[in-house]
Formats: sequence, C-alpha cells, structure tokens
Amino acid sequence: MNNQIKSTSNDTWFFGHPKGMVTLFFTEMWERMSFYGMRALLVLYMTAAVDSTFNPGMGLSSEAAQAIYGIYVGMVYFMVIPGGWLADNILGHQKAVLIGAIIIAMGHITLAIPLSETFFLGLALVVIGTGLLKGNISTIVGKLYKEGDTRIQAGYTIFYMSINIGSALGFLVVAWLGEKIGWHWGFGAAGIGMIFGVMQYIFFKRLLGEAANQPNAMPVAQRNGYLKWSKITAAFMVIVLGLGLSGYITIDAEVFAENFAIFLTVVAFIYFSYLFLFAGLSKAEKKNLFLLLILFIGAVAFWSGFDQSGSSLSLFAKEFTDLNVLGYEIPVGWLQLANPIFVVIFAPIFAGIWMHLGRMNLDPSLPLKFAIGLFFMALSFGVMIYAVNLAMEVSPVGMQWLIITYLLQTWGELALSPIGLSAFSKYAPKKYVGQMFGLWFLASAIGGVLSGLLGGDALVDGLESISPVFEFMINYYLVIGLVLVAVAAFGIARTADEAKAKVTET
Repeated sequence: MNNQIKSTSNDTWFFGHPKGMVTLFFTEMWERMSFYGMRALLVLYMTAAVDSTFNPGMGLSSEAAQAIYGIYVGMVYFMVIPGGWLADNILGHQKAVLIGAIIIAMGHITLAIPLSETFFLGLALVVIGTGLLKGNISTIVGKLYKEGDTRIQAGYTIFYMSINIGSALGFLVVAWLGEKIGWHWGFGAAGIGMIFGVMQYIFFKRLLGEAANQPNAMPVAQRNGYLKWSKITAAFMVIVLGLGLSGYITIDAEVFAENFAIFLTVVAFIYFSYLFLFAGLSKAEKKNLFLLLILFIGAVAFWSGFDQSGSSLSLFAKEFTDLNVLGYEIPVGWLQLANPIFVVIFAPIFAGIWMHLGRMNLDPSLPLKFAIGLFFMALSFGVMIYAVNLAMEVSPVGMQWLIITYLLQTWGELALSPIGLSAFSKYAPKKYVGQMFGLWFLASAIGGVLSGLLGGDALVDGLESISPVFEFMINYYLVIGLVLVAVAAFGIARTADEAKAKVTET
C-alpha cells in the first residue's frame, strides 16, 4: 500500500508547507526538549554524592556513570531500527509515534520518582518510546509531500529547527531545575514537556490525514505471525527488565558497554555484508552502497566525539570551569545551549557555501565533506587539551574554551549530519531505503556507546588522564578524515551517477 498522502502544492498552511507539519513540528520540539534536558542532567546526577547536603545523587564513579550514559545513548538510537519495523509492518507510523510519545512521558515521570529502581526503569521506558517515535516521525514528514514535490528539503529544514528549539528549551528549563532545585524536579519538567507533546499530537493528529497512517500491505496470516513474535519479544524484554530491577540480574556497566559496542558493530558488518552479497543489488547499487559504508564509518567516529557534550565535557564544566556570569553561577547544562544557537546561526551559512561551490562546480564530494566534519571535531578536542593543560596550572578555567569547542563541533555537525542523512536517502538501494535509515541511526548508536567508554577513560584519574584520551581521539579523527580525503581524491567511493558522468566526460 502506498502511504503517500495526496498532498498538492496548494497545501501551504504551515509557512508554505502542508498543515500536518505543525503537528510534527511541535511533537518533535517537545520530545527533543525532554530528551536533551534529561540528557544534560544524566551524568551529573549519577556522579553526584549520595550524602550531599544539597541535591544528592547516585554516587557512581565517573567511569560507571559514563558507561551507563553511553549504553543509554546507544540503546536510544539502536531501538529506532525495531521501532521502524513495527511501524512498517504492524502499527503504522502515526500510531507508533503516539505510543512512543506516551511511553517517553511515562519514562520521564518515572525518573522524577527519587528511587534507584525507578531511575533505571525510567531510562528503559525513554529508550523504548524514543525507538518508536524518533525514526517514524521523520518518515511521516516525507509522506506529507507528493513524490517530486520540491518543498520536501525545505520541509525537513523546518522540522530540523524544531529539534534545535526543543533542545534549547530543555537545556534552559530542565537543566536549571535539575541543578538548582533538585535533580528529580528537572526529570519531572522533562516529563511535563513530553505530556504537552502527547496532548498536542492527539489534538492535531487529524491534520496528518492518511500520511503513513497504515502499515505495509501484506497477507493477514503474515501480519498475525509478526504480531505473535512481537508480543513474545515484548514479554521477554519485560521479564529481563523485571529481573534486572529486582536485583536478580546484575551487570558491570563498563563491560556491558564494551560488549554492546562490539555487538552493534557486528550487526552493522553482517547487514552490509548481506546487502553486498545476497540482496541481489545491481552493480550501480553496490557502488552506491560502498559510498554509504564509507560514510557510515565516518559517522561512527564523529558521534563518538560529539556525544561527549553530555558526559566528559559536562564533568569538565562542573569540576574545572568557572561558571560565574555577573555573580551568578549558571547551570552546567546551559553551556550546551551553544550548540542549538550555533546551528541556527551557521546552518544557512553552510548551506549557502555548498550552493555557491556547486554553482562553480567546486562542490566537495560526500567523503570530503565528512572529512571536513572530522577535522573540525579533531580541532575541537585540540582546544580542550589546551584548556586541560591550563586547568592543571590554574583552575577553574574560563567557559570560553568549552564554547569554542562546541562551536567547532557544531561546524563539524553541519558539514556531516545533514549531508549524511541526505546521502542515505538518495543513494540507498530502492528496496532497502527504510532499513538504510536504520543503519544511519546505528552509526549514532555505536558512536554513542563509544562516547561513554572514551569519556570514562578520560576522567578516570582526573585532569591527568584527560589529555592522553583526547590526543587519541584527535589522531583517530585525523586518520579517518585523511582516509576519506584519499577516498575523495581517487574517486574510490564515487556513486554510480558520478562514475557514469566520469566515463562520459572521458
């Protein structure tokens, strides 16, 4: 069944775009507000002393806290894959988004209850809910437009703005309440924000029409089989979660994170191998798939550094950074406001640069743009090494070093993230577009887990252990970036279209 809504170019109700965009815009805004607001508190809460007179936390070590953080981030993005499958085959995307939003709200409200058991249960609920919502709401955006509608790219840009508005709200409100009033007040605020998101989605869901409302057409027996195994899987997850919360199953967070990173990498390897060897792809599709594999590796490397903002960089801000502004000590989470602000400022500039270079036939290839993103990431950690060395002499250091770091990382994000998303949409094999989007999120999942492991290693011995880890990360980004430059220079990962054009030119 084709779920594409019968939209026309006359449907311009929301800033020149289909009226359903208003529903998706505000749902995503509130979801991102709750996600980023809670994420800003996560490591800070876990590492705060249990016996603190004000705002006691869980008293975990930096290594354990950041390992849990990495597992959480990895799980959030990994669950997008089964969430997309459920929407495609059983629920439909609209229903999946609604169920996911409700579960996320339940998760944040659970986190607001000051118990260790409810903390991990809340995280699990947020992971499951985000898996159902995150990828599927992006799918609905595309389904609002008829095939060939030139407004779709601008539509995704508007949708992307909701992410930045939501994250800014989360950092402002949730981080302030959590750090200044109480951790669980912050978690509760994230839950209230998500409840707003659920309510407006229910009230304005009708504006979506039939866009991605129904699952894929299939025989009833096949769907019933899928439903049966989904229920069995859900029951198994509930049992495992219950045993874990009751203490019958215990895990070492760092060991689990390491094994989880290996598992995700193996999953990616197996799936890429399957597509290359057994999916019946044409020579042109395999050429395009090789490009996506190269970009996948670059994305994993990038997100392993970018997600440090919620872990090692947050702890550096808390322990070694002067946060006083005109006599007021700002929350640690407010420093992360730099990213959405810089995105709003520089996104149109980067888009203009690429367009200008394209008109001059100098537009960098996709691997080269990814390399630029990684070079910015390497430079950002070079700034952090300077800040660490400065802190070892005179502590605390000024917050400008973290702001410069976030600026460079935002430039890297703008050179890599929207480009990668567009590439996976454009060059994925036609029969596997949805699954290739899952692989894009899988890169974020692997990068998220690695960010927790690397962040834990960085702070194991305080300031003394930060520089060696950050130096390793710099070399890591430079090596992969240079490989991408070589790939671009020699045309190793040209798309089928580029290769055809080259032959024609010759």
